[in-house]
Amino acid sequence: MSDRWHKLSEAPTTPHPEDGVAPLTATDLFRAQADDAALPLDEKLRQTYYWIVNRAVISPYYDVEFSSGPALSFTLGDAGAELTLPSEPSYSSNVLLPLLTFAVGGKCLLIGGPGRGKTTVAVLMGVLAGSSPDEVRRGVQQGQPQLTISDLVGIPLPRDLMSAERLSDIGIAWREWLTRPVKIVDEYNRIPTKTQSALLTMVAEGYVESHDQMRRTAPASGVESWFFTANDDAGGGTFPVIQALRDRMDVTVPAAGFNSRFFDELVARVEAGEKPEEHVPAELVFPAEEQTAMRAAIRAIPVPADVRRRLEFFLSHFEFVQGGGRRFEYRTKDTVTTGGGRVAEAIEANSGADLMSDPGAQTLNGLSVRALQTLVVYAKAIAWFRGREAVSVADVAAVLPFVLRGKLLPNPTHPRFDVGAERELSTDVLSWLTDLFAESCRQYDALGRGSDDPVGALLAQADAGLDGVTALEAGRRITAIESLLRTMAGTGKLYGRDFDDLMALKYLHQRYTAYVRWVERRP
Repeated sequence: MSDRWHKLSEAPTTPHPEDGVAPLTATDLFRAQADDAALPLDEKLRQTYYWIVNRAVISPYYDVEFSSGPALSFTLGDAGAELTLPSEPSYSSNVLLPLLTFAVGGKCLLIGGPGRGKTTVAVLMGVLAGSSPDEVRRGVQQGQPQLTISDLVGIPLPRDLMSAERLSDIGIAWREWLTRPVKIVDEYNRIPTKTQSALLTMVAEGYVESHDQMRRTAPASGVESWFFTANDDAGGGTFPVIQALRDRMDVTVPAAGFNSRFFDELVARVEAGEKPEEHVPAELVFPAEEQTAMRAAIRAIPVPADVRRRLEFFLSHFEFVQGGGRRFEYRTKDTVTTGGGRVAEAIEANSGADLMSDPGAQTLNGLSVRALQTLVVYAKAIAWFRGREAVSVADVAAVLPFVLRGKLLPNPTHPRFDVGAERELSTDVLSWLTDLFAESCRQYDALGRGSDDPVGALLAQADAGLDGVTALEAGRRITAIESLLRTMAGTGKLYGRDFDDLMALKYLHQRYTAYVRWVERRP
């Protein structure tokens, strides 16, 4: 029975065009056997993924799809449901996203009803980091209404409390779980607000403090990943999750339900008393040095210019709202929110734009810098996992819904959510975010932004520096900026994608006018 747990996928799990039969040389014949046995880290991570989905977690749900060309699809039922068959290797999000979180040292929120395997997936990540199953299970922090800060981090030594003259003299018996490479907090929405604040410091800053004593939480590898579980991400639970802690979740992943066609496997596990975390093959464990190298390799994956430009265009939609403020710079959703207004009402009052074609009108907020950095990291991670040399648009599209869930909030009053089958998107946030990015890419192509980007050209010109630029040349650039502003002002309608361009043009205008004044006043 135990042999079935230790069957690994044969390498390479992601073949490349150059893979095949190559002529042997004398060096190949006498190469040490250990060299042949060593797997690249990305291949090892792929083998780990396939072991988890094929042996450990029963998850036949391939919702992270990749296709070269149009995918074969079937329309099912009278509600217009569509089943697609991707043409390239695709993946189960409830396994892949936690595994990428383990690889990059991120924070993953697993949501779903009780008994759907959320904690099991998190415990598997702890075993992959080199801890024993018992150690990982003992380190799981169970969220409950009586959980105190001392329960979470440790207690001061009683002897020191009696004899110490200063707080700095008090020794703390720190909890052992604090420095584990994988940290698990179960049902974090049942933790009291004060204890959540202490947890926030650990998650956000990487240290914990008690009685003027501080302890770093990073392990020897420097890579620590966090896994939180909750029954939902809509505010349910004994205590509301503080927004700052919720915002620290890098990805939010729904747990998949059990597929009844795999009931025989469930019966076999019950009869044998088996738990998947107790059967992780030793060759799939990542020592500290491999975790460090893996994160470095992921961060080194480049993001090509075309992908960056599409991402810039997507991000530009969401901050602007026409009635946000009097000054042009203050016409943002954040101005409305911090001023106590309602963003949905400000969007609805905008009669100068087509709300149905404006992606920004579908959201109540813009995106934080933290969310954007997370999106880049996970796009790099999935590209590296797939064996790609650079991030593609497909990589961004695959991780974007999981990164932005809970960060980019839908506008429930937008007319899109009142139209027929589109109503499903008001609850299916992942599909809505996927469609939002796809619509942005369609607009990017329709507007020809890939080949015609005058604002980008002006920014690139300025980024080259002002050394040697004469006052006359700077004046010509100022005239070009003002001419472009007049053209944009003449279009009448204004969208979020225009707001960032207009702010960039004002920035350039200020930079050049300041430079001209400096040149003219030089001795």
